[in-house]
Amino acid sequence: MRLRNVPGARETIIENQFSIQQPEQMKGKWAEVFKNDHPIHIEVGMGKGKWHEVFQNDHPIHIEVGMGKGQFIIEMARRNPEVNYIGIEKYSSVLVRAVEKLEDFEQDNLRLIRMDAENIEEVFDKDEVDRIYLNFSDPWPKDRHAKRRLTSTRFLERYDNILTPEGRVMFKTDNKDLFDFSLEQVEEAGWILENHTYDLHHSEYNEGNVMTEYEEKFSAKGNPICRLVAYRHAK
Repeated sequence: MRLRNVPGARETIIENQFSIQQPEQMKGKWAEVFKNDHPIHIEVGMGKGKWHEVFQNDHPIHIEVGMGKGQFIIEMARRNPEVNYIGIEKYSSVLVRAVEKLEDFEQDNLRLIRMDAENIEEVFDKDEVDRIYLNFSDPWPKDRHAKRRLTSTRFLERYDNILTPEGRVMFKTDNKDLFDFSLEQVEEAGWILENHTYDLHHSEYNEGNVMTEYEEKFSAKGNPICRLVAYRHAK
């Protein structure tokens, strides 16, 4: 995403009641932390290949790579309790904004991860993800940085390794150059373009569309929103 270094992010995380900053000092004192003698259950890591165990169900798993402030994925999780959602964001300063929005979120079908998309295959196993959302990703406009774009063949190969055979990648952007590049990359990677539009909000595909913060901002300025849906051949 295009957000960087939000002031006060670290302080907000530290001050949050759910955050433990020095867990090694809590050894033998967890009952005191919780102020009761209830059983203590812990989740170690996020378990590649074990996401259904994390959610304790076999619902489909949809992830958003570069979720920014979290508006899109939080709303998707609210609307679709039968789907498990995982938001991925590289920057703590941005992730904290999503954490703040979860204060009144009462469902159990959403998890957030701070990580680099480069490592996505280390977190998700083969055929573990049903859908990948890419919303208003960094365009990396210089040609020498093209491989960093989240719709490059380099990343499509990564997605190929974690998506189910019926899995889909859904990409939205207001950047026409990035969109044209993405269409070319889908074809070059041997993926199938299910549908695409250069003006989502005035197309047949807009029904049920959940807007991101950037989408609201750019569409308010009159910028058309591009969207594509692609999948690869079943293995």
